[in-house]
Formats: sequence, C-alpha cells, structure tokens
Amino acid sequence: MKRRILIVEDQEDLRAILRDLLNASGYETMEAVDGVEGVARAQSDRPDLVLMDIQLPVLNGYEAIRRIKADPGIKSTPVIAVSSYAMKGDEEKARASGCDSYITKPYSPMQLLSVIRGFLKEQS
Repeated sequence: MKRRILIVEDQEDLRAILRDLLNASGYETMEAVDGVEGVARAQSDRPDLVLMDIQLPVLNGYEAIRRIKADPGIKSTPVIAVSSYAMKGDEEKARASGCDSYITKPYSPMQLLSVIRGFLKEQS
C-alpha cells in the first residue's frame, strides 16, 4: 500500500512540483490550498505525513500545525514545514507550533525525499 502525503500549499506551481516528485517516488498525494482545508483534509483523509507551507491564506501554517497536533486522532502524524522563511528564529517558531521538521525553499528534492523517508520509515 502506498504511503499517503498531504501537500498543503497555496501556489499551484509549487504543489505540482511536489506532486510530481512524490508521485514519481511512489507516494500517493492529496492536496489542500489553505490552512483550514489542510487541517480538514488531515482529519478526514488521515495521511501518513503532511507537508505544510507556512505562508498560507485563510489560516497560516503555524496555526494549521497547532490544530493538527492538538487533534488526538492525528497528532502523531509527522508534519514537515516547507517554507520560504529562512530568517533567524523562523525554524524555532515553526517547531514551537509543533512541526516535526523544517525545510526551507528552495529545497533539494533529494533532501526533502530523505527527510520524508526518515519519518515514514519510523512509522513502519
């Protein structure tokens, strides 16, 4: 059974890049375009992992991560923050919201896949 990854990203081109990379690597993907939809999809679809942009419309990634981690049914789901925020303190802020890992854009596709595989291996 394919591992399922939820991509929460508001920019279609960036969602497409992630979708293509993950599908080509053997993962099933689902998508959300804002934080509210991301939390709802995590709750209803129960993905194996969530890739969460931080700068999102409606509900930012920090708050979306907090809501996922506050839900007993999905709080153990790994959430990787994928953000263009690369200033001092940005990673700490994301980790304080509950993310399990933090990757800055632009990222190396191989680095991202390595981090994803590390989390999904731990769940096996």
